[in-house]
Amino acid sequence: MLIIPAALGCLAGCGGDGVEDRPQPASQPAASKPPKPQPSDWREIISDADRDRLARWRQSWMAGLEKAGAAGQAKAIAAQGMLMKPDLSMPGPSLPAGDYACRVIKMGAQAKGMPNYTAYPAFTCRVSAEGAVLRFAKLDGSQRHVGTIYPDDGTRMIFLGSLMLGDETRPLRYGRDTERDMVGVVERVGQARWRIAFPYPRWESLIDVMELTPKG
Repeated sequence: MLIIPAALGCLAGCGGDGVEDRPQPASQPAASKPPKPQPSDWREIISDADRDRLARWRQSWMAGLEKAGAAGQAKAIAAQGMLMKPDLSMPGPSLPAGDYACRVIKMGAQAKGMPNYTAYPAFTCRVSAEGAVLRFAKLDGSQRHVGTIYPDDGTRMIFLGSLMLGDETRPLRYGRDTERDMVGVVERVGQARWRIAFPYPRWESLIDVMELTPKG
C-alpha cells in the first residue's frame, strides 16, 4: 500500500530538474526593424531611362525652343526672361518650404496637330522639408507632379517623381510606371523665382518648364 504514494512522488520529482513541468515564458515577438532610410542621393534612385532623359535635358530644351519659335512664339518666349534661357541660373537652387504659384509652359509638339507652345495658368504647389531632401507636390490641375527634390550642386537640384492624372488621389511611387515617371532640373532664376525643367515628358511636348514663385 506504500508503493502507490512512492510512485506518485517519483512521477512528480524524478524528471531531472523538472524544467518541462515549469510554466514556460510566452514567446516574445521578434523586434521590428526600423524602416530603412531613404537615399538622399538621386544617383542611387534614378532609373536608366530617366538618367538618359536628364543627360539630354539641354537637347530637349533647344528642340522645344526651335519648334516654339517657328510657330510664332518668339516674343512670348522672350517675355519670360531668364525662365526660358537654359544656360542661365543663379546660385542657391533650394526652395524654402511653403506654397507656391506654379505655372507650366510646354514647348515642342511630340506629334502633328499638337501645339508647339502652351502656357497654362498658375496652380498651387507645395514644398516641404524632410531631412536632406525636399518633398514637392502640385496640388491642383489635371496633371500633378509629386515627388522628391534632391541636392546636386550649387546651381541645381534634381526632381524625381511621378505624374498624377485627373481625379486620382494617390501618386504612384517613382519607378513603378515608366509612363508616369518624371525627372526634372531645379534651378533658381530670380530673387524669388525658381523653375523645374522636365526634359522629354512622355506625352505632348519635348520639354515642360514650370515656374515657381512663393505665394503670399
